Amino acid sequence: MGENKQPLLSIEDLVVSFSQYSQGFDQIDLEVIHNLSVDVYPGEIVAVVGSSGSGKSLLAHAVLGLLPSNCNASGYVRFNGKLLDAERIKELRGKEISLVPQGVTFLDPLEKVGKQVRNGRTDQASVARQHELFEYYGLESEVEELYPFELSGGMARRVLLSASLAENPKLVIADEPTPGLHLEAAKKAMRHFRDFADAGGGVLLITHDIELSLEVADRIAIFYAGTTLEIAKAEDFKAMETLRHPYTQALWRAFPANGFHPSPGTQPYAKDVIEGCPFGKRCELFSEECKVDVPLRELRGGFVRCVKAS
Repeated sequence: MGENKQPLLSIEDLVVSFSQYSQGFDQIDLEVIHNLSVDVYPGEIVAVVGSSGSGKSLLAHAVLGLLPSNCNASGYVRFNGKLLDAERIKELRGKEISLVPQGVTFLDPLEKVGKQVRNGRTDQASVARQHELFEYYGLESEVEELYPFELSGGMARRVLLSASLAENPKLVIADEPTPGLHLEAAKKAMRHFRDFADAGGGVLLITHDIELSLEVADRIAIFYAGTTLEIAKAEDFKAMETLRHPYTQALWRAFPANGFHPSPGTQPYAKDVIEGCPFGKRCELFSEECKVDVPLRELRGGFVRCVKAS
């Protein structure tokens, strides 16, 4: 992004851990996000891409102050250059910062969905905005009078998308926003995020669908075992040689268009003891010098967490 531009959202060295009982009354801290860093600038979509179990959804909840009581978080999260503390998060959440949640259970089962999208307001501007969003997402006017249990999964997902944009936020955090949508509806949702960013907003898109995100995102943050291994421009995925981390290159080779060559092995679990690079056991380049806590460094217009990348 431009040198003089300030990030809309800045996440630096985020660590999230759960307090759990292991045996009897012994407690352990299970670290699920480790030194994660990523920025979102006005006018861009940053897609955080990772497989299930990598801790992506916790990232959204950590930013919005929605972590459970047995969760501990450290690091720095800033919005418009100012630290997000509990009081400021509460003030901004649902207004300047909006969430598209992963689960449709976020809808209140006892309230009609039109009223939920309008946040209870009945003024002309709020009603007009709700109607505009419903029309965009192909929801008939009578849907606003339905309760969540009367919606299909795809309809509920589109109601959540409408609700996230109703307040005209500056930042949207979309946590797996497309499951349950058919391909054309999913692409339309992505295009709406693109339109939102082009109008000056910022989008943090959390997803496992790297190919769909590449159609709209400006940058891709590759998330693995609780941390960012690489942050690259979307255009860098046009060729393997322009990518930096061995895991990102392995993802590229696994694309159907590139031969669908899967990488052997599996992502480590949060309880696994990892020495150095979390991709180490699956990497052909792994050596003694990789057995350290590798920092995220700038390289060729992107960022990478690898001592061998050049």
